[in-house]
Amino acid sequence: MLHDNEMTRLPALDEAVMSGMLEVVSDGLWDWNANTGYVHRYPGWYQMLGYEPHSLDNTVFTWENLIHPDDLAQVMESFDACLSGRAADYRAEYRCRCRNGDYLWVADCGRIVARNPDGSVARMVGAHRNIHAQRELYARLELQNRTLEQQVAQRTAELERLNQALQFQVEENRRLAETDSLTGAASRYRLEQAVRLEHERAKRFKEPFAVIAMDVDDFKQINDRHGHGVGDQTLIDIVQLTWGCIREIDLLARWGGDEFMLVLPNTRLPDARVVAEKLRQRLSHARVKGIEPVTLSFGLVESDPDEQVSHLMARVDRALYRAKLAGKDQLSG
Repeated sequence: MLHDNEMTRLPALDEAVMSGMLEVVSDGLWDWNANTGYVHRYPGWYQMLGYEPHSLDNTVFTWENLIHPDDLAQVMESFDACLSGRAADYRAEYRCRCRNGDYLWVADCGRIVARNPDGSVARMVGAHRNIHAQRELYARLELQNRTLEQQVAQRTAELERLNQALQFQVEENRRLAETDSLTGAASRYRLEQAVRLEHERAKRFKEPFAVIAMDVDDFKQINDRHGHGVGDQTLIDIVQLTWGCIREIDLLARWGGDEFMLVLPNTRLPDARVVAEKLRQRLSHARVKGIEPVTLSFGLVESDPDEQVSHLMARVDRALYRAKLAGKDQLSG
């Protein structure tokens, strides 16, 4: 039997032992190096979501991309509260997308364990726990309650129908507002939203993004020589060709007239140049109804987390202007 003085001499549990203990009571641990952006996720996290261990990129963007869109805002609010010191810990419950496409309810908690000399976050650790069964039970109980309230539901059926019709109209209006009616690309409104979101994410996670402005060379001459129908088809074909050269996470938007913009998350300027050059070559060899090859000018910038969004957009506009001054079919940035 150990006496009190012997117990006080027991060695402290090392980090490996503590991690093992935590993994027993959770479904997956995570360890974020905020200085490098690297996130180490333990095998349990992958298994919980149906993935092979370590089969996804070790970045914050991987986690963010798996969160249900309806839950993302409240999760980021909780995360930011912890990073800024407004909350001692990070805690959130949300739906996470599994490998098969289904969503799993998880409880997520974390704590900052190291800071840089300037006070910024250096390291944060946390754990996920599968709470899907509890949430499903809660949902079943709510369903039973709704059955008991059937009489009230019948009286409000017409109001519900009207609400659904209104919601459909709201969704339709949002779709129309976010999509360019001619080309099918994202609208200017959607672009402005995306740039603001990427700017906030870049500041939060220290991950850059790039913006490419694209302008059709001599587009007025195409309209004058071949008519506006061919001009419209030219813009449509440019969008189709561009979609074939970018990732699913990239956003192509029509900025106005014959000008388009690309938002490339988690992308630095050299990689953006590769994308722009690929587009330049592909578009310069494309033809629309046999007219002369269509070329574009490209202006490129990489985000700066310390600048305002308006300054970023002004920089990409100036880069495009420099490309135009340099002649047709040029890149600047």
